[in-house]
Amino acid sequence: MKIYTKTGDQGQTGLFGGPRVSKDHARIEAFGTVDELNSHLGAIRTQPEAADFDGHLRRIQCELFDLGAELATPGSTAERITPGHVEWLEGLIDEHEAALEPLTCFILPTGTPLAAAIHVTRTVCRRAERRVVTLAAQLDTTIPSNAIEYLNRLGDLLFVLARVVNQRAGVADDPWVHP
Repeated sequence: MKIYTKTGDQGQTGLFGGPRVSKDHARIEAFGTVDELNSHLGAIRTQPEAADFDGHLRRIQCELFDLGAELATPGSTAERITPGHVEWLEGLIDEHEAALEPLTCFILPTGTPLAAAIHVTRTVCRRAERRVVTLAAQLDTTIPSNAIEYLNRLGDLLFVLARVVNQRAGVADDPWVHP
């Protein structure tokens, strides 16, 4: 089987079990951004400093594949992302946040190279969340019921992990100061 099919050369692509749509259709934007998020997580996993949470990131990557498949399938009722997945993310957030100083101001997305990469990944996660919200707002569209909540918690987890990485490296949060 060849990797190229030439069926998308005119700006259309096929959905799983569904019609062909424009490559900039809201559904394509949603699962495409989830795929982009997944790739950023993969890049983070290549960093030796991420070894402590590699297993968690791998699980999240698998869950994002499930979410992407659900988003790519019009009318899907699979619901592979459950409230339990959201609760698991909340548990990780609580666990890691407990080791951090409470925030008293906004911080800049910087620090170690790994923390900065996690912050970039967090912003891609927030974009994926916005793309799913856009898709959900369309008439006659269904999305997985826990998709938005899952992406929201994942963005929160990534923020906390960036702070944890900085803390472990002895790099202080860089507070935002209004010029």
